[in-house]
Amino acid sequence: MNDLFLRACRGERAERVPVWLMRQAGRYLPEYRAVRERADFLTVCKTPELAAEVTLQPVRILGVDAAILFADILLPLEAMGAELRFTPGDGPSFPRPVRRREEIRDLRVPEVEESLGYVLAALRLVRRELGGAVPLIGFGGTPWTLAAYLVEGGGSQHFSHLLAWSYGDPAGLAELLDLAARTSRAYLAAQVDAGAQAIQLFDTWGGLLDAERWRALALPPLLHVVEGLRGRVPLIYYVNGGAHLLPVLRDLPVEVLGVDWRLPLDQVRSLVGPEKVLQGNLDPAALLGPPSEIESRVAAMLRATGGERHVANLGHGILPTTPVENARAFVQAVRRFAPESR
Repeated sequence: MNDLFLRACRGERAERVPVWLMRQAGRYLPEYRAVRERADFLTVCKTPELAAEVTLQPVRILGVDAAILFADILLPLEAMGAELRFTPGDGPSFPRPVRRREEIRDLRVPEVEESLGYVLAALRLVRRELGGAVPLIGFGGTPWTLAAYLVEGGGSQHFSHLLAWSYGDPAGLAELLDLAARTSRAYLAAQVDAGAQAIQLFDTWGGLLDAERWRALALPPLLHVVEGLRGRVPLIYYVNGGAHLLPVLRDLPVEVLGVDWRLPLDQVRSLVGPEKVLQGNLDPAALLGPPSEIESRVAAMLRATGGERHVANLGHGILPTTPVENARAFVQAVRRFAPESR
């Protein structure tokens, strides 16, 4: 088995820095768009054969060092009893958002195999199809990020409902976060049982909070999830817009910190200390430039770590307008310039 990615996540020596891309299965790939012509987004997520097909596409096309399951972070909220819709052009929405503690009683911690068994079936299918070619990453949203979508009713520019609740009734919001944490812990543990060899936790909206409030609001439910998975597989915590949280994150009990592109990795290292493996962090927009520029920026990113405890990736998901040849140029540049991982 090619375990380069897993060895790097554990901080072990490896022949080179591994590379994969967040959202590597998605709209920039013609093969993915061909699948979507046959089925809408939720149907792809809920049909194991289709989810497996699009999970495997970038492994074959780009030559990345890890596959990540094609799913959506909001699926557990639907399993908890929230109505979830995906509208073309508008993205996900919850027609009945939860904004008061009295509304939490309409939700539940689901039985994972019964309500999210299609995700687990897709994981088992992908593991079988990969045949050890590369490891398989499972994932989920952090409780804070899941709550952000559910409280706002979808995406938001200002997250005014969420932040108002966090100031006006933090104990009530904590009840929702605890419910999301218990669901996520069971869901992600089931992913590991089904074959996930690493888990990435997406905290897309963790950067909304300052460090003090992140510790008070987002950290306790996150730790509940992490403690249920520690020691089973490598854990990756990714936060977007969270440079101000990095000094706090050095003590988070995960192996890997995924960081966005807003700080060079040598500066990130100075803030989080020597022990954490860092994942990232090329600006996704750089892949819209010419291959020569991509190569230059990849080389600079790799120089910033010297191969020290690093998994190469983007600082956010790949943009839908990225040319496939540019995504391939990114992967090839990492392979060309990456020093020995140590």
